[in-house]
Amino acid sequence: MRLSDDKISHTTHVVLKGLLEKNAITPLADDGQIRREIRRVIVKELKLAEDIDAAVTRKLQSYSKKIYEGSSEWEVMYNKFFEEETAKKGRDMS
Repeated sequence: MRLSDDKISHTTHVVLKGLLEKNAITPLADDGQIRREIRRVIVKELKLAEDIDAAVTRKLQSYSKKIYEGSSEWEVMYNKFFEEETAKKGRDMS
Protein backbone atom coordinates (compact mmCIF):
# COMPACT_ATOMS: atom_id res chain seq x y z
CA MET A 1 0.00 0.00 0.00
CA ARG A 2 1.46 3.30 -1.04
CA LEU A 3 0.92 6.40 1.02
CA SER A 4 1.94 9.88 -0.01
CA ASP A 5 4.39 11.85 2.09
CA ASP A 6 1.54 14.17 3.09
CA LYS A 7 -0.58 11.27 4.33
CA ILE A 8 2.31 9.81 6.30
CA SER A 9 3.08 13.23 7.77
CA HIS A 10 -0.55 13.73 8.75
CA THR A 11 -0.63 10.27 10.31
CA THR A 12 2.46 11.01 12.40
CA HIS A 13 0.80 14.16 13.75
CA VAL A 14 -2.41 12.29 14.58
CA VAL A 15 -0.54 9.42 16.28
CA LEU A 16 1.62 11.76 18.34
CA LYS A 17 -1.35 13.90 19.35
CA GLY A 18 -3.29 10.80 20.43
CA LEU A 19 -0.38 9.41 22.43
CA LEU A 20 0.14 12.73 24.21
CA GLU A 21 -3.58 13.26 24.93
CA LYS A 22 -3.86 9.80 26.48
CA ASN A 23 -0.61 10.27 28.42
CA ALA A 24 0.57 7.05 26.79
CA ILE A 25 4.10 8.38 26.44
CA THR A 26 6.42 10.70 28.29
CA PRO A 27 8.28 12.59 25.57
CA LEU A 28 12.06 12.43 25.93
CA ALA A 29 12.64 14.31 22.67
CA ASP A 30 11.03 17.19 20.82
CA ASP A 31 7.88 16.59 18.76
CA GLY A 32 9.82 16.66 15.48
CA GLN A 33 12.12 13.84 16.55
CA ILE A 34 9.19 11.78 17.78
CA ARG A 35 7.27 12.30 14.53
CA ARG A 36 10.36 11.29 12.52
CA GLU A 37 10.60 8.06 14.49
CA ILE A 38 6.87 7.38 13.99
CA ARG A 39 7.37 8.04 10.27
CA ARG A 40 10.36 5.67 10.13
CA VAL A 41 8.29 2.88 11.68
CA ILE A 42 5.31 3.51 9.38
CA VAL A 43 7.49 3.46 6.26
CA LYS A 44 9.31 0.32 7.43
CA GLU A 45 6.04 -1.55 8.08
CA LEU A 46 4.53 -0.45 4.76
CA LYS A 47 7.67 -1.66 2.96
CA LEU A 48 7.44 -4.99 4.75
CA ALA A 49 3.80 -5.35 3.71
CA GLU A 50 4.72 -4.54 0.09
CA ASP A 51 7.51 -7.11 0.15
CA ILE A 52 5.19 -9.78 1.56
CA ASP A 53 2.53 -8.89 -1.03
CA ALA A 54 5.07 -9.30 -3.84
CA ALA A 55 6.26 -12.66 -2.48
CA VAL A 56 2.71 -13.97 -2.12
CA THR A 57 1.77 -12.77 -5.60
CA ARG A 58 4.84 -14.47 -7.11
CA LYS A 59 3.97 -17.68 -5.26
CA LEU A 60 0.41 -17.68 -6.57
CA GLN A 61 1.54 -16.90 -10.12
CA SER A 62 4.00 -19.79 -10.03
CA TYR A 63 1.27 -22.42 -9.75
CA SER A 64 0.87 -24.56 -12.83
CA LYS A 65 -2.91 -24.22 -12.50
CA LYS A 66 -3.79 -20.65 -13.44
CA ILE A 67 -5.37 -18.83 -10.51
CA TYR A 68 -6.95 -15.57 -11.59
CA GLU A 69 -6.30 -12.51 -9.48
CA GLY A 70 -9.55 -11.25 -7.99
CA SER A 71 -11.22 -14.67 -8.04
CA SER A 72 -12.47 -16.14 -4.77
CA GLU A 73 -9.80 -18.86 -5.03
CA TRP A 74 -7.10 -16.17 -5.36
CA GLU A 75 -8.46 -14.24 -2.38
CA VAL A 76 -8.56 -17.29 -0.12
CA MET A 77 -5.09 -18.46 -1.07
CA TYR A 78 -3.65 -14.93 -1.00
CA ASN A 79 -4.95 -14.36 2.54
CA LYS A 80 -3.64 -17.72 3.70
CA PHE A 81 -0.17 -17.17 2.23
CA PHE A 82 -0.07 -13.55 3.43
CA GLU A 83 -0.76 -14.70 6.98
CA GLU A 84 1.92 -17.38 6.68
CA GLU A 85 4.50 -14.88 5.43
CA THR A 86 3.69 -12.34 8.14
CA ALA A 87 4.02 -15.05 10.77
CA LYS A 88 7.45 -15.96 9.35
CA LYS A 89 8.43 -12.31 9.74
CA GLY A 90 7.14 -12.25 13.33
CA ARG A 91 4.41 -9.76 12.51
CA ASP A 92 0.64 -9.63 12.80
CA MET A 93 -0.60 -7.48 9.93
CA SER A 94 -4.23 -8.50 9.98
